[in-house]
Amino acid sequence: MTALAIVALLLAALPAILAFANLRALLTPQPDAAIGLVSILIPARDEAGNIGDALAAARASRGVPVEILVMDDGSTDGTADLVRAHAEQDPRVRLLTAPPLPPGWGGKNHACQRLAEAAQGPWLLFTDADVRLAPDAAAALATHARRHGLALVSGVPRQAMRSLGELLTVPMINMLLIGYLPIGRMRSTTQPSLGAACGQLMLVERQAYHAVGGHAAIRDRIHDALQLVRLVRARGLPTDLVAGARLARCRMYGSLAEAWAGFAKNAHEGMARPAALPVWTVLLGGGHLLPPALVLASVFGATSPWLPAASLLLSLCSRLAATVKGRESRLTIPLHPATVAVGLAIQWTALLRSRRGRPTAWKGRAYPTTG
Repeated sequence: MTALAIVALLLAALPAILAFANLRALLTPQPDAAIGLVSILIPARDEAGNIGDALAAARASRGVPVEILVMDDGSTDGTADLVRAHAEQDPRVRLLTAPPLPPGWGGKNHACQRLAEAAQGPWLLFTDADVRLAPDAAAALATHARRHGLALVSGVPRQAMRSLGELLTVPMINMLLIGYLPIGRMRSTTQPSLGAACGQLMLVERQAYHAVGGHAAIRDRIHDALQLVRLVRARGLPTDLVAGARLARCRMYGSLAEAWAGFAKNAHEGMARPAALPVWTVLLGGGHLLPPALVLASVFGATSPWLPAASLLLSLCSRLAATVKGRESRLTIPLHPATVAVGLAIQWTALLRSRRGRPTAWKGRAYPTTG
């Protein structure tokens, strides 16, 4: 038991130390002088419940000229009509209609590629219909990219979570980034494996986007942000991750079932790979699930309480750091061990699904899960 307690302490200390360093490194960019047109690009498929608020927020952008392009990707609801209504009020808003999906393309990648081709600005800001941009978001991201000579800059919006299912899934995004991504190292190299991006809020310099082939180069992939940032870095172009909680907000899913399906659909392109997931299981399970288990064992006298208590405290400290930086609900802290357990369950389910060659369904389309 003592050996397990030491292992748990070490594995809990790793993300706690890294999170402390990342709290200082992960800053919110600030807008500066006018820096050219930012093209806000929104792919939308059956987003009638979201697109109106998304456009209202984008139209409130300040500090930089913007155009707002929405690609209606085969919607069967009132998405297109809502965009037309905004376009009648604001000439900066344009509605585009996606052509039929070509073979070998993912729906979102196809929509994003067509949006980029229609955009006129030197900065392409990809976002989603469920994202509400802050007024300074476009200006701040473009300023940061220009100031640091970046080809791509991204951030995670503030995640709104109203149900238990969301609280058991969504917080893993910031936990993994803040607790396990060495941001200082990421900025000092263009190593693709250290690239990180969130498709909800991702600004790309136009020339760099087309130089690497854009979404056409990753047409058959599902996790477009992760694949694009790795592609950009593989070309030796610098990227960055910033604090996005003050730049945008988003409610990704409304229930555990939605969240499970959403995270599982692209898991095999990230953590849920045969070589990676066992390592992540040791890191996450040992650092965040083993400590509370050992604390419980200590209650029954199976081990001394001090090392387990210290490891649990470190685990919760890393969760606290992610919660504060992401401006997330305080309920993420006591739920943290359960969130990690659910996160690993999603990843293992996705891995087993991909090994069986079963396709992933999303918004009425099926995607292969191998790769």
